[in-house]
Amino acid sequence: MSGLTFVDVCSGAGGLAHGLERAGFEPRLLLDEDEAAVTTLRTNRPRWNVLHTDLLDFDPAEHRVSYDVDLLAAGLPRVKSSATVGRADSSTEERLLEAAVYLVHAIRPRAVLIENVPGLAHSDEYRRLRDFARAELAHLGYEFSWFVMNAVDFGVPQSRKQGVLVAVERHRARAFRPPTATVREPTTVGAALGPSMASRGWRDAARWAAQADRPAPTLVGGSKNRGGADLGPTGAKRTWATMGVNAHTLGDTVPGPEFIWDPELGRDNMVKITAEQAALLQGFPESWAIAGLKTARYRQIGHATPPPVGEALGRAFAEALSGDLEASAAG
Repeated sequence: MSGLTFVDVCSGAGGLAHGLERAGFEPRLLLDEDEAAVTTLRTNRPRWNVLHTDLLDFDPAEHRVSYDVDLLAAGLPRVKSSATVGRADSSTEERLLEAAVYLVHAIRPRAVLIENVPGLAHSDEYRRLRDFARAELAHLGYEFSWFVMNAVDFGVPQSRKQGVLVAVERHRARAFRPPTATVREPTTVGAALGPSMASRGWRDAARWAAQADRPAPTLVGGSKNRGGADLGPTGAKRTWATMGVNAHTLGDTVPGPEFIWDPELGRDNMVKITAEQAALLQGFPESWAIAGLKTARYRQIGHATPPPVGEALGRAFAEALSGDLEASAAG
């Protein structure tokens, strides 16, 4: 499949964009307000058109965004689960979601993809946002659906559920089918990180990998207003501890030959995951460089859409949109 194009907003570290690229899409424009994320995008794909700006300040007319775009994609910051949802003093995350929907008016893509928290797909707490999206997109001639995907079903060594909004122009909508799982068995943390854990000669790498025999809990990137990086809330930390991992911090390097791994002695004798290893748990290829200091790198990784999930969604959109491309080529 070729000839498909997309605009990606709130692009972050490029997980969704990279996945769409693997599915055959070419970006017309990517944008993000975070300087480190913009550097990440430009470092990995120097030819991509990357704009350093906030979606809330973005004017598509000023930047001459083409109207001939197949997909508008948005891996937005997580809308908070709180009693404030639906109130007049909406959060920045809510306003970004609304801005992404309003952007459809300006760009008029053939399809729309918005990824966020799983509750957005079905929870009553987010009904106002669903009703808003439905009304706006129906008015523009799109049919849409919400569904939930788990990254672990697509080869990502992490249990990570995501709520997905898919909107397709009405006359193409029936051709879209939500992605189905691409793996039968989940990839474990040990399988994903075993080689890197052994890369500096750590003698217990194989024994550790055998104990890390399940997918990772959901990685949480945290916010800019929060302190140092860790691997998630209390429940996630407990799960990591059963795999002999100290989830209260990130490591600077993988263990060397001298490291003694003995979880019964406490955190100091548990292994630490590095930011680069966290990227592997998120489904990024080893070649994908994340810019910034350790905490900034982990924040980008934790907020990203896993590339294999983006690729699966991209292939589903490609199938739905391919009829137009084939008809155009025949003409």
